[in-house]
Amino acid sequence: MVLPVYAYGNTVLREEGEELNPDYPGLQQFIDDMFETMYDSNGVGLAAQQVGKAIKLFIVDASPFAEDEGYEHLADFKKVFINPEIVEEDGDEWAFNEGCLSFPDLRFDVDRNERIRIKYLDRDFKPHDEVYDGISARIIQHEYDHVKGVLFIDRISGLKRKMLTKRLNLITKGMVKASYKMKFPKVKR
Repeated sequence: MVLPVYAYGNTVLREEGEELNPDYPGLQQFIDDMFETMYDSNGVGLAAQQVGKAIKLFIVDASPFAEDEGYEHLADFKKVFINPEIVEEDGDEWAFNEGCLSFPDLRFDVDRNERIRIKYLDRDFKPHDEVYDGISARIIQHEYDHVKGVLFIDRISGLKRKMLTKRLNLITKGMVKASYKMKFPKVKR
């Protein structure tokens, strides 16, 4: 089932996720719904907060990048991250133009570390301790931020954020168009 993506301004986007255990009600169906929602929205990652649940869970599928030269290795990069913990970040910071499904039509350059080491559980609660770099590390870092209640606008300068105030207010008020189902915060107009 395609779930609505929660737009900027919904408080759940600022909530740090709670740890999950295998008996979380409906978890496997929820993960399937998240993938369906992400694909319907043309995203490459989605955190539970973005569909209204403050839990430590995000998904990624970087296969759309595999069409670009040099990124063929991402063709099968589809993963579920439960209770993730980035334990190491290193390498040079580099800028990349990021977007976020919770911020329709808003993109800007975000600096992130080149390489990460992350511990997590997969959808079967099997533990992993892995190192990622480049685009895969960036996607993971973006979604990991979500489960910590951090948004990609927090990663830009205060001046740039101030310049976005009008656009952010339009998103909060639901005065933007998206090609996917969204849930806007209830605000007084």
